Amino acid sequence: QVQLVESGGGPVQAGGPLKLSCVAPGATSWIYCTGCFRQVPGKQREGVASISNAYSTSYVNSVKGRFTISQDKSKNTVYLQMNNLKPEDTAMYYCAASTRAGVWRLAANYNYWGQGTQVTVSS
Repeated sequence: QVQLVESGGGPVQAGGPLKLSCVAPGATSWIYCTGCFRQVPGKQREGVASISNAYSTSYVNSVKGRFTISQDKSKNTVYLQMNNLKPEDTAMYYCAASTRAGVWRLAANYNYWGQGTQVTVSS
């Protein structure tokens, strides 16, 4: 079982930045796509961004122009740079890895998950 490890969450004021990191331990050649999701209590987990092993990226409309997903394969790490944060971005953020192609926003397409990191944006 692979456990992804997230870090970088915390409290931030509206308009500020945060950068999340997601590390996949060991060899990662089996990863086809890494996705970032977020969830607030009582709501479904929402796909925020994804990056494939070919560096193709996708974003949900609400974060386009503010969030950037990237990866450093030498460090087995995916980053989510979040700028101009808004109170509605407050959520638990998770990273996930998929071993196959699929609709990037569907949580069911991902095999492995991290424990999550809380992001709280105050107005």
